[in-house]
Amino acid sequence: MSASNSLLYLDDRWDESVARTLDEPGLLRYRSNLLGSDLRITNFGGGNTSAKITVSDPLDGAPRRVLWVKGSGGDLGSIKTSGFATLYLDKLHALASRYRGAAFEDEIAEMYPLCTFGPNPVAASIDTALHAFLPFAHVDHLHPDWGIALAAAANGRAKMEEFNRTFGHRLAWLPWQRPGFELAMMLNGAVEENPGCDGVVLGGHGLFTWGETARQCYVNTLAIIDQLGQFVLDHIERRALFGGQRYAPRDDCGEIALEMLPFMRGRVSVRERRIATYSAAPEALRFVNSNDAAALAHLGTSCPDHFIRTKIRPLFVDWNPQAQDLIGLRTRIDEALETYRAEYARYYQSFAQPDSPAMRDPNPAVVLVPGVGMFSFGKSKTESRITGEFYINAIHVMEGASALGDGEAARAPQNLPQAGAAAPASAFHVHSNYVALPESEAFRIEYWRLEEAKIRRQPPEKEFSRRIVLVVGGASGIGRETALLAARRGAHVVVADRNLADASTVAAEAQAIAGGEAAAAVGIDIRLRDSIRQALNDVVARYGGLDVLVNTAALFPTPLEGRVTDAQWALTLELNITGNYLLVDEASRILEAQDLDASAVLTSSANAVVPKRGSEAYDVSKAALSHLVREMAVRLAPRVRVNGISPATVIKGSTMFPRDRVIASLEKYGISFDRAAGDDELRARLAEFYARRTLTRQPIDPGDCAQAILFLAGDHARCTTGHLIPIDGGLTEAFLR
Repeated sequence: MSASNSLLYLDDRWDESVARTLDEPGLLRYRSNLLGSDLRITNFGGGNTSAKITVSDPLDGAPRRVLWVKGSGGDLGSIKTSGFATLYLDKLHALASRYRGAAFEDEIAEMYPLCTFGPNPVAASIDTALHAFLPFAHVDHLHPDWGIALAAAANGRAKMEEFNRTFGHRLAWLPWQRPGFELAMMLNGAVEENPGCDGVVLGGHGLFTWGETARQCYVNTLAIIDQLGQFVLDHIERRALFGGQRYAPRDDCGEIALEMLPFMRGRVSVRERRIATYSAAPEALRFVNSNDAAALAHLGTSCPDHFIRTKIRPLFVDWNPQAQDLIGLRTRIDEALETYRAEYARYYQSFAQPDSPAMRDPNPAVVLVPGVGMFSFGKSKTESRITGEFYINAIHVMEGASALGDGEAARAPQNLPQAGAAAPASAFHVHSNYVALPESEAFRIEYWRLEEAKIRRQPPEKEFSRRIVLVVGGASGIGRETALLAARRGAHVVVADRNLADASTVAAEAQAIAGGEAAAAVGIDIRLRDSIRQALNDVVARYGGLDVLVNTAALFPTPLEGRVTDAQWALTLELNITGNYLLVDEASRILEAQDLDASAVLTSSANAVVPKRGSEAYDVSKAALSHLVREMAVRLAPRVRVNGISPATVIKGSTMFPRDRVIASLEKYGISFDRAAGDDELRARLAEFYARRTLTRQPIDPGDCAQAILFLAGDHARCTTGHLIPIDGGLTEAFLR
């Protein structure tokens, strides 16, 4: 069976040579991955798929019908076979006799663990019953933008019937109902009342399709979604979108966004720190610059999957991009945020019950700015990006639903097809044929006990979660260890170095620890203010701001014929002291705009207090750096703490100890060595010599310095600033004096 002949927009990616090698669970995983790989079909983490498979019961060997369904919190595009919940189908069906009605449906969800087949730890999602009671072997429940546009249209049912006539389908319609056991009963009833139907449109929500084989289900799903696309896009081509253009997009929208990101991130992070993503996608700009944007944005989204990510509604900033400057934009953002938080508090207070969870963060997850675009926020880069993608989906839905109105007059609320037992027509709000999710229903989902339980199942956040850490000099030595340790502790890490290739290698190591979007590399030369500014702009563009600045980059000049040249002296001070000043000075611009607690940690040296022959340039530069720590702590207080570490000689992994310097030092101290030995062996001999001069007799490892840096950078040192921690093994010459 092929769907290719009827598809205009989607691709039939089914490969029969792959499919024939798979068992039934494998085919379910394969179908799910194909569907989830295209965001036009369903969102990241959205929708679910299932298969009813006959297997032998491990207890008695008897054949049993088992429902395999996407587990709670899974993503179709990346799900593995182990990501599906497995439940006895007959036990699920038996729950119908225990069902006491919509007011008690949470009782049923609490019984799902009792229906688990085999030792499967995957939690069943709230949508489990929706699949269990449909009388088909394979079921897909998806949230394609084109399908939700139909489901969220004020004339959606009439347009569905027109679609059926146009494409020869027999879709059925259900009014809005929150996902759960009641909706499962309604779905089963709709199929019984509409024999031969090939899908169900859930009002304001999404789409159900099915088939008797995995391939048949995939083809049916693909064909219906593609044809919905043909139907909706044909309507879109006939209309001016979103009431037409109000503002022209600004050519400098990217520069404005870069300027505003730290300010905006700080304002939405007053309760919980957020990572940001900026989008100037054509859909986002078309929407924010339109006449209907403010009204549609305030209505909020319709599909629960969108809403859970984007909150009750985005923040729309009423700013004229042609007539107002950035100072005016900051003022507008502050005013809009104050209103948003107050509205969110009223929303919570209007619907909260005595047993409702406490009010969550009242700040928006999405901010829309005319002329500029869309800003989305989340606890991680991945979450903020996905949140933005979900709102792009919501824009598509509003676009399609508006177009389906065909320019006709606003529909009388009492005729809305989304209205039903769960929410009367008066609870819905309509603008330009688009029907939003009622606030009462949004609250029931956002503050649902089962949603709260899902949140609590997530792993606890780490020490540096939600933090953005820039490690300058991160390509080697102490910087590399700091970057990797920060990644292990949950940070978003940017590795900066003059050697961009090596910095990229370290960033890749950090990505392997924390995820592909949690680390990046940038080139930097801290002698040049423009280079520093560009690197910081890259950090802001990627993550929205900065929380921790670390610098480990330094220069130790190798004397020529026993003397440091004037050029070497100047370069050492330029890099080791002026470079640190320029770095902190430029970073302060971002930190002040954010107005969040932040920290900087600079790398001094035991040499700052222990003079040595032949290292005057390095020693003096580090002495100045130690005092710079104190000066910058005073300047940037109280929001920004500035501290430093003072390590004694760290040889392992350091670019300041090339082979020739190691050999020169071994010869200087009369340490015997084999000239044919490898670099690591020579470094180890020199490190052992330095260690014998300390009280602990331990060579200083870059990891020791990284631990101290992150202690100073983190909340455990929240009352420490202007301080330097020695990491010198107990070097008595460097004791405080």
